Amino acid sequence: QVQLVESGGGLVQAGDSLRLSCAASGLTFSNLNTAWFRQGPGKERELVAAISWSAGVSYSADSVKGRFVISRDDAKNTVALQMNSLTPEDTAVYYCAAARGVMLPKTRYDYNYWGQGTQVTVSS
Repeated sequence: QVQLVESGGGLVQAGDSLRLSCAASGLTFSNLNTAWFRQGPGKERELVAAISWSAGVSYSADSVKGRFVISRDDAKNTVALQMNSLTPEDTAVYYCAAARGVMLPKTRYDYNYWGQGTQVTVSS
């Protein structure tokens, strides 16, 4: 049974940092493209950052570029999202996702596996 479990969310103040982690069971991240999405109140789910199965290609949305970094630990079979200089606009539920395929997908519909999400709230 495939399961993705996110952790590390919480309530922080603007300017703070958080590190989200996603642990997988039933699949191996090094064989898959992995990503972090987020969905803010009343907003569509959007791609935040992604890393290819080879770890040779990565992507960050313009809104988080220079602040958020996605990384993968193959020994632990985890994917992390380091979030720095958080702003209230980063408030959302953050989801870990994984996708099969050679190319790194940029849309939510191309991702096959999803976690349940973790809430990140940034106060001003």
